[in-house]
Amino acid sequence: MALPEAKQTATEARLAALTLPEGGCLAAARHAALSRVQTMGLPGRRDEYWKYTRPDTLVQADVPEAAVFETGEPPMFNDFDRLKVVFVDGVFDAEASDDLSLEGITIERLADAEKKDIHWAKDLYGVLEARGQTPVQRPLAALNSAFATDGVVIHVTGKPSKPINLIYRHADTGSDAILHHVIRVDAGAEATILENGPAAARFNKCMEIDVADTGSLHLVRAQGRDHERRAATHLFARLGKESVFKSFTLTVNGVLTRNEAVIELTGDDAVAHIAGACVGDGDFHHDDTVFITHDALNCESRQVFKKVLRNGATGVFQGKILVKEGAQKTDGYQISQSLLLDDDSQFLAKPELEIYADDVACSHGSTSGAIDEEGLFYLRSRGVPKAEAIDLMTLAFLAEAVEEIEDGDVADAIIARLQGWLARRH
Repeated sequence: MALPEAKQTATEARLAALTLPEGGCLAAARHAALSRVQTMGLPGRRDEYWKYTRPDTLVQADVPEAAVFETGEPPMFNDFDRLKVVFVDGVFDAEASDDLSLEGITIERLADAEKKDIHWAKDLYGVLEARGQTPVQRPLAALNSAFATDGVVIHVTGKPSKPINLIYRHADTGSDAILHHVIRVDAGAEATILENGPAAARFNKCMEIDVADTGSLHLVRAQGRDHERRAATHLFARLGKESVFKSFTLTVNGVLTRNEAVIELTGDDAVAHIAGACVGDGDFHHDDTVFITHDALNCESRQVFKKVLRNGATGVFQGKILVKEGAQKTDGYQISQSLLLDDDSQFLAKPELEIYADDVACSHGSTSGAIDEEGLFYLRSRGVPKAEAIDLMTLAFLAEAVEEIEDGDVADAIIARLQGWLARRH
């Protein structure tokens, strides 16, 4: 079927502004991804999964400029002993990065891996993204697979002694970064990956994660403070038998952020937890779109998303749990909640369950509300100033999402950053 004229025109304009990398072992995957983009077209407001979020500035050929924001505070995870991998406006910065050698893990730059005739990443690059195009089309992810020129490929073979920190720095007000990461976790291996920073004026990131039987991966993201930045991120994960994948994302500021996650539980007794907390003020639009598929026995999934919004900010949650036929003993939990600190903000939610097995425990809930006046009165009656009382209640509201972080020290760092953001808004 031919694309509508407006979508065809917008897609052609965006593609004309990009250059397809040629040669290397990923060439076939890139051409296949380009074909998907051309067939689907880039998203528009009439697309079902974009009706709450305007994709215009994410797909237009010209990059909307974003001022570089100086936070006046140290970067997230700065106090942690970690292996740093730094990108500036989407380009790997070898001088700012650490030596990429570490026991239990192999890290290579995507551009270097692609030059090899044979590389394990060839079996994954674009593969999970392509699987994630059904039943919902995700053309921005396919665009990423076609045109990404940088990123890392990470092979976890053991249990590295410290986390890997992917740091994204923004220096050019007109930067348009497209990064693609590929991660393979071997059987019995375990690692933690930290991500932080604003990345670029406009950022398109795709991460494909394959966790083998009994493997484990923990991902914690802190999306950057640059207020005018725009980002579309995509996470595709496939889990084997008795494997574990846990993800948490903190978002503060950003005029437009769309985080998509597509997770497949393909092995029995697999566990997938994905959580997020965002705090938005004013011209802030934040969209979490999650699709989890249970395709094995006795698997567990959790979706926990909390949004604090004020001064006209908008939060969006679209979450789905699909339980396939035969995926008995599924335990699926989904909760999305917003705390609206004024009458001008809004929360738009679309929770879904689709179940084809008869022995499951699945639930979903979505609520939106204001500060509890009784709780606020209780704290104020005990001498807590109103602004501080609201901050305490806000942190308590976000706690369920933050508790999904496995590492207590990382969770404490996230809470400290949230406390700082709230204090500056008094």
